[in-house]
Amino acid sequence: MSKPRKPKGRPISGWLILDKPLDYGSTEAVSKIKWLFKAQKAGHAGTLDPLASGMLPIALGDATKTVPYVMDGRKVYEFAVAWGEERSTDDLEGSVTESSANRPTEEAIRALLPRYTGVISQVPPQFSAIKIDGERAYDLAREGETVDIPAREVEVHRLTLIGAAPNLAHFEIECGKGTYVRSIARDMGRDLGCYGHIASLRRTFVAPFGEEDMVPLSDLVALEKIEDDAERLAALDEYLIDTGEALSDLPHLAVNDDQAHRLRMGNPIILRGRDAPASEPEAYATARGKLVAIGEIAEGEFRPKRVFAGS
Repeated sequence: MSKPRKPKGRPISGWLILDKPLDYGSTEAVSKIKWLFKAQKAGHAGTLDPLASGMLPIALGDATKTVPYVMDGRKVYEFAVAWGEERSTDDLEGSVTESSANRPTEEAIRALLPRYTGVISQVPPQFSAIKIDGERAYDLAREGETVDIPAREVEVHRLTLIGAAPNLAHFEIECGKGTYVRSIARDMGRDLGCYGHIASLRRTFVAPFGEEDMVPLSDLVALEKIEDDAERLAALDEYLIDTGEALSDLPHLAVNDDQAHRLRMGNPIILRGRDAPASEPEAYATARGKLVAIGEIAEGEFRPKRVFAGS
């Protein structure tokens, strides 16, 4: 019987908050980071189109287990809408499908914004990763098919007009999971009677990570000049954020070393003390500042659901 194949790369864990450049796909960016860090595993929390720049949180190693918690977080985008044309991709990449000589006034734009705030219904773009009968919408669209994508509800917490010119308007939006900014640009153009598409898009925030956490890809690539492997990897590791930071919105429990060992073995621990939480559907436990487990608190116990290796 053959031995299990040993995973390639380092068993390193943490979050790298990449400032993704334009014309760089999200999958391409993850592959580059995985290669630079020589990591065993890598994944991202929320796709950014090649024509979009900004925050792309990338999880390495055990941090991939926390990706869903970042995916569910609020996001902030800065974007510009070009008026006068609707495009097949709802951004600069696509062909023009509709055009108009009309241009909206700033007053008309501001009057429209409340309609796009709160829980709204939107149809995702034809060129999107939505699955239709098991296939990605963008694959069907590239084959020339017009895809019937059902509308769905998303939440927009804030939509602000930053500036307006006759042909272009700049906005900032804070929104929930699954919101397509391209769809908002398209729909606003239709409502204003002038058509519109995304001219630029940049993501600046993915909860709980902020702009101060972002690292330009060029800064990481510049470290390739360091010839010594250990020195180069140590310099790269300085940019990593602890895995547990992704869970900062969950209730937290500090445990001792013995409790941490039990949790990592998949066993529950008893919570004692007057201040011990009684019930939480999700919480996380740390020992010596390092993430140990994600689990639930019930009936006086912390019950692990996902465990994390000690460093």
